[in-house]
Amino acid sequence: MPLPKTYVATPKDIQKDWIVVDAENVVLGRLASLIAMRLRGKHKPTYTPNMDCGDHVIVINAEKVKLKGNKRTQKTYYWHTGYPGGIKSRTADKILDGRFPERVIQKAVERMIPRGPLGRRAMTHLHVYAGNQHPHEAQQPATLDVAAMNDKNVR
Repeated sequence: MPLPKTYVATPKDIQKDWIVVDAENVVLGRLASLIAMRLRGKHKPTYTPNMDCGDHVIVINAEKVKLKGNKRTQKTYYWHTGYPGGIKSRTADKILDGRFPERVIQKAVERMIPRGPLGRRAMTHLHVYAGNQHPHEAQQPATLDVAAMNDKNVR
């Protein structure tokens, strides 16, 4: 009796879709985990760990994302300038009210994607916009309603 064969996707087998997600009143962590799963392609039965088989994800209304508890005022993002004593920090509140509120979602998703060449390539398929307009209408993206998936997704 022959053994069952394991399916391995090749580049010609991979079908990349475009989806649009509305982040208004959606909890950041739950949104980021769903986006990370879509970017890697883990929602597909043809998922192969060493191939980029994820979808393109467009996130709109990034400035209206919600954080539970006191995270909006207490969650701190750190970075280093490269100079001695050059550690800097900024709270999520300042970033969301600032010039680039989409960076909060980008960072949350980036930290859920594996580090390495494949993860960096997957992150290029994430398109985040602060408002409700995006320039990807030509791709005819399908809508993914994260708020309706689970009651806990909405705040």
